[in-house]
Amino acid sequence: MPGGGSPAPRSAAPPPVSPVTPRRAPGAPTGGPKATSWQYAEHFVAESEAVERARTRARELGLAAVGNGAGALLAALCAAVDARAVVEVGTGAGVSGLWMLSGMPPEGVLTTIDVEADHLRAARTAFAEVGVRSGRIRGITGRAVDVLPRLTEGGYDLVLLDADPLGADAYLERAVRLLRPGGVVALHGALSADRAGDPAQRDPVTTAVRELSRALRSSPELLPALVPSSEGLLVAARRRR
Repeated sequence: MPGGGSPAPRSAAPPPVSPVTPRRAPGAPTGGPKATSWQYAEHFVAESEAVERARTRARELGLAAVGNGAGALLAALCAAVDARAVVEVGTGAGVSGLWMLSGMPPEGVLTTIDVEADHLRAARTAFAEVGVRSGRIRGITGRAVDVLPRLTEGGYDLVLLDADPLGADAYLERAVRLLRPGGVVALHGALSADRAGDPAQRDPVTTAVRELSRALRSSPELLPALVPSSEGLLVAARRRR
């Protein structure tokens, strides 16, 4: 895994690009009806031109940003929980941020954390291109394990984990504690390039992804679901009790 002047509209993303033949996304099935259905679902919601430009910058920086399907799901989740305060760990050059901002209300604030200042600069460029006010973005350069404890417990509607899974166990519990009741934590890359479901795959990254996924699944505070969009998006809602 790795990593939006007026406010972006609450219910509408920037205008979509003209239809093109979609490229095969990472994690896509390779043949048969299942592959066709996956491609149809993955590109059902078109990316905006701004997201495409941000994705190009992400590739130039060597980042695996969230795919179309995962991005559209994150936008829908932000709208569903009326996300006024969102945290993402791993900026992804602004790809995930643009998707989430499109589902947040105009006053919503995105806190984006990355260890690399270049990633945050690329994200700010992406947000500026669509007219997102600077006051809606809080970019923090640093390690999540150091930054998350400084954020308000129970003060956030959605937390996206989209950084290197190695070492993420050190801050996973804190990330969950940031959520208000009914808030959602999302883990991008939960299928680990289709290795997570194969017990024979025991490389460090896949092992770390499995451990993070199990921790979210086993938490009595959370109600999880694993969605096979893009590289896999594990979402878990904090129970309202």
